[in-house]
Amino acid sequence: MKVQPSRRVAFDVIRAVSESDAYANLLLPAAISRAALNTADAALATELTYGTLRRCGYYDAVIEVAASRSVERIDPPVLDALRLSAHQILSTRVASHAAVNEGVELVRAHAGRAATGFANGVLRAISREDPGTWRARVLERARNNAERLGLDHAHPAWIVRALHRALAAEGREGELEALLAADNVSPTVTMAALPGLAEPPERARRTAASPVGFRVGGGDPEPLMTASNGLLRVQDEGSQLAALALSRAMPVRAGERWLDLCAGPGGKTALLGAEALAGGASLEANEPVPARAGLVRRAVAGLPTEVPVSEEDGRDRAAAAAGLYDRVLVDAPCTGLGALRRRPEARWRKQPADVAELSALQEELFDAGVRALAPGGILAYVTCSPHLAETTAIVTEGARRASGAIEALDTRGILGGISRVPLDLGDAPAGPGPAQLWPHRHGTDAMFIALFRRVA
Repeated sequence: MKVQPSRRVAFDVIRAVSESDAYANLLLPAAISRAALNTADAALATELTYGTLRRCGYYDAVIEVAASRSVERIDPPVLDALRLSAHQILSTRVASHAAVNEGVELVRAHAGRAATGFANGVLRAISREDPGTWRARVLERARNNAERLGLDHAHPAWIVRALHRALAAEGREGELEALLAADNVSPTVTMAALPGLAEPPERARRTAASPVGFRVGGGDPEPLMTASNGLLRVQDEGSQLAALALSRAMPVRAGERWLDLCAGPGGKTALLGAEALAGGASLEANEPVPARAGLVRRAVAGLPTEVPVSEEDGRDRAAAAAGLYDRVLVDAPCTGLGALRRRPEARWRKQPADVAELSALQEELFDAGVRALAPGGILAYVTCSPHLAETTAIVTEGARRASGAIEALDTRGILGGISRVPLDLGDAPAGPGPAQLWPHRHGTDAMFIALFRRVA
C-alpha cells in the first residue's frame, strides 16, 4: 500500500523534529513545496503535522495504554508513525482503517517487517475505542490536577503549574483551562503595516488592538510582503504592541538614539525603525547569533534609512555604550512559553531547568539595558513568556538592583492609550507596573511588557 503524499510529508517532518530537534514551521513549507502538494493536500499535511506535534504527550499516553509498554521502549520511527496515526484516528475525520493501514506501511518502510505486527496491534487497539473512551482512560493515569489538565490539554504538567501561577498573579486562575485550550488553536496570520511607510491593503481587516495591525484572511502572505519590500510584514499583534509601547510611551524628540539590544529575528526592529524615522530618531540593533542577525538585516532592508546591526553579546554591547540611548528594547531570550500555539513541538522540548538558565541571562540583560540608558531614557523589558521567573521576578529584582536609578512606568496605562480597544489586563496591583497579554484573552502571544524610565 502506498502512503498518501500529505501523510508522508507530515511523517517526514515529524521524524526530523524528533530526530534532529528541527522546527516544524521552518521545515514544513519546504517539504510541501518539494512534494508539489495541491492546496487540499497541503492543508492536510499541515494539520497532521501540527496536530500530532501539539498533542504528542497525550498520544504517547494513549499509545502506552494500547501497547502496554512505555513509549521509551518503542523505536523512535515506530513511535512517530504511531503518534501520527493516533492523531488521525482520535482527532480527525480520516477513516480509521486508512490511518491504521498507512501507519503500518510507514513502520514497514522505516523499521522493517518485524515491527509491523506490533504497530498493527497497537493501532487496531486504538481504533476499537472512541475518543471519549480514550480520554477517560488516559485521565485516569493522572496523579494530580496539573497532570490531569496537562494530559487533557496536551501540556507538560510543569508548564500547567507555571501558567496557573502567572494567571493567579492577576487574580484570574479560573482562566487556566481557557488558556490551555487557546494554546492548541492555530493562530490566524496577523500582519503589520510599518507606520508612515505603508498602509494595509483595501481588503484587509484591522486588528482589534494594534493600530498598525491587520489581517487579510487565508492564503500565503509572502507575495504581499515581497510586493511591499517588507513594509507589510507578518507579526503577532502582541509583538506589535510591545514595540509600540516603547516608541509611544512618550513623544519622540528629534535626535533621539534607540537601541534594540536582542533584535533577532527583527520584527520589532523593523517596527521600531519606522517609528524612529517618523519621529526623527535613529535606531541601532544588536543580535549576537549570526544567522538571526541576518534575519534582522533582512527585516530592516526595506526601510528608507539605515539600521546598523551589530553581532555582539548584548551585555558587552550595552557596557560599551553606557548612558548613550534614549530608548532601549530588551526583548530577552526566553522559554517561549507564550508562543506555544505557534511552535507545536516547543512545549515538549522545554524543561524547568531552562527557566533558571535563561533567567540568569535575563537579569544580566536587564541590567545592561539600564546601563545603556541616558538620563530620562526609557527601557522596555519584553519576553514572549508569562512564566513569573522570567517576567515579574526579573523586573522586580532588576529595579531593586538599580537602587533608585529607574522608576516603573504605567505600562498598562500606556498600552491602553495605544490600543484601539480597551485591554483587559487582569486584576493587577494598583499603581505603575507591567502588562501581560494572553492568547485566550487578547488573541495574541502571551507577551510580557514592562517599561521603566531612568531617573539618575
